[in-house]
Amino acid sequence: MNCWTRQVMSELDAAGITDPALRASYAECKRLNSLHGKTYFLATLLLPPAKRPFVHALYGFARYADEIVDDLASTLSAKEKESALSTWSEQILNDLANGVSHDHIGAALVDTVQRFDIPIEHFRAFLHSMAMDISISRYESYEDLLEYVYGSAAVIGLEMVPILGPLSSAAYPAAEKLGIAFQLANFIRDVGEDLERGRIYLPLDELRSFNVSEEMLLERVVTPQLRAALQFNIERVRQLQREAQPGIQLLAPESRACIEAASELYCGIVDEVEKIDYQIFAKRAKTSTTRRLAVAIPAFSRALVARRARPKISTN
Repeated sequence: MNCWTRQVMSELDAAGITDPALRASYAECKRLNSLHGKTYFLATLLLPPAKRPFVHALYGFARYADEIVDDLASTLSAKEKESALSTWSEQILNDLANGVSHDHIGAALVDTVQRFDIPIEHFRAFLHSMAMDISISRYESYEDLLEYVYGSAAVIGLEMVPILGPLSSAAYPAAEKLGIAFQLANFIRDVGEDLERGRIYLPLDELRSFNVSEEMLLERVVTPQLRAALQFNIERVRQLQREAQPGIQLLAPESRACIEAASELYCGIVDEVEKIDYQIFAKRAKTSTTRRLAVAIPAFSRALVARRARPKISTN
């Protein structure tokens, strides 16, 4: 048994997940998360082992749906992707309503939702946003964009809170804001990649207010006007992060280090955009391994202290 398998088995044991089919589903969710979300995956390692499988179930679901929509290697047409997503979405939502799933991802998701009483409407909203990615490629205003971002990111924060352990209902709006900040940071970093997919996520009316047209974006040149638009959006990310920060203290102590690290690393994407002088078409802004370690090591120490200070809580 290799190190990866031992870690998976240990986490499942800690979480009290014994059914072989369920264990396989949770393991697949963790595999997807490790492949497609390195920052998120690193942050989950700061959680107590008993919480990690449930977080992986949420992100495994999200990653699988996203792959249907955005797998660049896929030969499916937009209509075929829409059909595949619709079929899978209907199946998963029915499984959530019925409380049982035989899907390789859905089984872990349904189990997690039942254990933590997570509202099904969050998953409906997420799948709605994934469908929007197939049919909508532009957003006129920030308010229009928020419909998409609520489903694609804010609800993931809301889904996470019951697992992390809220000490107050005020933890929920903070989680929603942090989820939005993460998504907006992504949009800023990925302007060039999104253009390759035929999409522009930065609100068009805001771009026009900085004298940036769609044609200018397609030229892939960072003009002074585009630089100013990016700076405006970066400040929005930082403002949302500041507003969400107090909410982290409203989570169970053993969960805080994970979210603190995720906040610093993911919102820190905009710092990396600044470091490359906003040259988002020439290179991809990445958080360096040095910075990841600088965040993760002290966060891990805080996480260990918090775990030792609290008794184990059953997830059953």
